[in-house]
Amino acid sequence: MSSTLSISSALRVSLAGLLVAAVAACASAPPPDLTPPAPRVDAKTQLEYGAPPPRR
Repeated sequence: MSSTLSISSALRVSLAGLLVAAVAACASAPPPDLTPPAPRVDAKTQLEYGAPPPRR
């Protein structure tokens, strides 16, 4: 009976450790980059402005 109890508690400790490790991994992940990409400029616009058009 005591061997079943020790396996059960070992399983609980292992699962708790896994949960803590998963939370720690998510907490230390860098935030995603949410900045929008720069607008694409076609050749005609580049010829007219010499550079990307000014932002409005």
